[in-house]
Amino acid sequence: MIGNILVGLVALIHCYIVYLEMVLWNTPRGHKAFGLKPDFASASKVLAANQGLYNGFLAAGLIWGLYLGAAGFQIKMFFLICVTIAGLYGAATVGRKILFIQTAPAVLAIIALWLGW
Repeated sequence: MIGNILVGLVALIHCYIVYLEMVLWNTPRGHKAFGLKPDFASASKVLAANQGLYNGFLAAGLIWGLYLGAAGFQIKMFFLICVTIAGLYGAATVGRKILFIQTAPAVLAIIALWLGW
């Protein structure tokens, strides 16, 4: 139960990231969320939308796993591991904040699912 709630939370976080990267990237809210300057945001808008699409696939995979219930355990674990790896890479290359926003919730969900919570 707790594991599935955490999986849902990770999926929601990624849906919000999709919205930020695909819709709000070139707005003051997007600039603030990612620490962007308007010129850079404008120049990188297409790249951000592509990145947002990938985050959407992570969210979709987690939602699919939730939809399958107990039969979706391996799917949920696979996508949570993908989120964790992406979060670690992002934290190493972009900023440590990603560890708390993306990686930590995914790791907590992995632990909760693994323990059967």
